[in-house]
Amino acid sequence: MKTVKILIAEDNDLNRLNLSELLSDTTGYDVTAVRDGKEAMEIFPLDKYDIVITDLKMPHIDGLQLLAFIKEINQDAVVIIMTGYATVSSAVEAMKLGAFDYITKPLKDDIVLLTVSRALSFVRLKEENIALKDRLKEKYDFGKMIGYSESMKKVFETIKKVASTDSTVIIYGESGTGKELVAKAIHFNSDRKSKPLVTVNCGAIPEELLESELFGHEKGAFTGAIRSRIGRFELAQEGSIFLDEIGDMSPSLQVKLLRVIQERQFERIGGMRTIDADVRIIAATHRDLEEAVKGGNFREDLFYRINVIPIHIPPLRERRTDIPILMGHFLRTFNNLKKKRVNGLTPEAMNYMNEYAWPGNVRELQNTMEMLIVMKEEGSIDVDDLPERIYRNAGGTHVIKSGLEIPEEGLNLNEAVTLFEKNILLKALEKSGGVKNKAAQLLKLNRTTYVEKLKRYNIT
Repeated sequence: MKTVKILIAEDNDLNRLNLSELLSDTTGYDVTAVRDGKEAMEIFPLDKYDIVITDLKMPHIDGLQLLAFIKEINQDAVVIIMTGYATVSSAVEAMKLGAFDYITKPLKDDIVLLTVSRALSFVRLKEENIALKDRLKEKYDFGKMIGYSESMKKVFETIKKVASTDSTVIIYGESGTGKELVAKAIHFNSDRKSKPLVTVNCGAIPEELLESELFGHEKGAFTGAIRSRIGRFELAQEGSIFLDEIGDMSPSLQVKLLRVIQERQFERIGGMRTIDADVRIIAATHRDLEEAVKGGNFREDLFYRINVIPIHIPPLRERRTDIPILMGHFLRTFNNLKKKRVNGLTPEAMNYMNEYAWPGNVRELQNTMEMLIVMKEEGSIDVDDLPERIYRNAGGTHVIKSGLEIPEEGLNLNEAVTLFEKNILLKALEKSGGVKNKAAQLLKLNRTTYVEKLKRYNIT
């Protein structure tokens, strides 16, 4: 991990020494301390500083002038203002110029460390977004995204059309279908791609904490709010915010989100200052929001505000032609990551994987392929290597359930008949408690014929 670099500009010798020692000795940060704004202006362009901490009142060049200079060089620079003149006007002016936060004198060690820690979290979030954008540039070229079924082609076409707009998008899909990947594809193919994509899982954060997480809070806004804190909407300024599982949001928060969408403004909890929200909203849910509206669990006005561009991701069981392609992708990926030389799957194992329902969708398939490759040293993955749930619940179940219906992508009749027979043999064995005589009777076969069929399919 790289060393954190901090630049301090403070004209008071004692304050400068104490602050420098606190940050270097306590945390191990690489600290450079200078005595005024002029010196800071000379040294800032010469290195890459993660954080700049500057006094507000300094001779010749004050903290606001230094802040403006730094922002001219690096718009994303994180600057913390120190002031013994904690007036609202000076703080507001600093924030307008782009200061991350301010701390008041006399300085308290715990407040300084907490503020710097929050600033570093902000820096790392920005760096992660930039790195992710670079890494995913190729990945989100739609010509190379995984999924060649007709249903996924329609999804990709929709993403292409909406990515360049600022329209609100909601992504519908079961757990594991890849809703967050679609959100990333939209963001990284938009004009906002150089700015942050901030993700919030609305279903994973307790209701009493979610409002603060989204909108931030001011010091003293509630018990435990010892410092002001910016929320995810502020972190996502000029970028996008991904509100995952928005269907789990409480009614009271739905009202506040509606206001943000309508007015493009919000306030921190306990705050008086109105903050503009230049943020694109991308939402996702596994729920049927129309039914939730009818049931009184989701606001109708919010539904129409977020349901501008709906994108429906089909479950994996409805796009089976993508399963072999995804398996090939995960095979290559995990062979490289795990330093393995697994050749692939035998035709019989492939049939089981193709016919399994995949209730956990692509995520379950990915995890299954990882497990299979980790457990297999070399050679091909066979039926015996498959997890019990796939071996027992695949087979001809898809063919049986679909009756005489033919999937959109068509099917191989010989394979379908084979899978049907194999599944029936297994079901009979399961129903008879493993007693082959009883299983044969259930299928109106003699025992010898039944056992021969079991051997043919390598069922023991």
